[in-house]
Amino acid sequence: MHVAILAGGRGMRLRPYTTALPKPLMPIGGEYAIIDIILQQLRAQGFRRVTLAVGHLSSLIRAFVGDGARWGITADYAEEDQPLSTIGPLFNFLDRLPEHFLVMNGDILTDLNYAHLLRDHERSGAPLTIASYQRKVKIDFGTLETMGDRLVRFSEKPTLSYGVSMGVYAISGRTLARYPKNTPLGFDQLVLDMLACGDEPRVYDFGGYWLDIGCPDDYEEANRSYQAMRSTLLPAIPAAEEVVA
Repeated sequence: MHVAILAGGRGMRLRPYTTALPKPLMPIGGEYAIIDIILQQLRAQGFRRVTLAVGHLSSLIRAFVGDGARWGITADYAEEDQPLSTIGPLFNFLDRLPEHFLVMNGDILTDLNYAHLLRDHERSGAPLTIASYQRKVKIDFGTLETMGDRLVRFSEKPTLSYGVSMGVYAISGRTLARYPKNTPLGFDQLVLDMLACGDEPRVYDFGGYWLDIGCPDDYEEANRSYQAMRSTLLPAIPAAEEVVA
């Protein structure tokens, strides 16, 4: 099983932290970098190959991860010479990937079973499977639902729930084959392209723990909750012969 980790972003929303460190190297709980936790999880679930798409402060990520031997995996790299957004980097190393593979952001803290997601995707025959999480949003105002100039419904400070993308996807290579190398493309545009041509993605609902470490508030929450979640986030890595290849 092969995973592509998107680790090239500049982390603008997480500044000033990311002026010195790329997001995947941000420490959690004073113990591990985010990428360290991710690699431990992937190894425990049977992944053997990781390709990291790097750009911003890439030398630090390369120095930290190296060849992946510390985690019992094989790691290689794809360097972005220009910003290619969230999906564009994959086009430049698609030939290194199997037909079905996992793609994830390098700044995610979750107890999602990545291997189960990938296997579920393979069985489905879908072009793309998106891991989804229900995110609740508190609205601090009374909301108005109208028809023309008439008020038909009023809610005082409601809490709304939305299914959001977790930044983890299982993709089949054929889905990306139509795009040339060095094409900047965001995940949002990929999904819109697929919907426009009737090639609908699947959604994989997940109800566990998930944080996207994209802004200071979420980073602080990750550090607050780390000790309570540590045993869940860092399962024991089985012996090599026990891991499914």
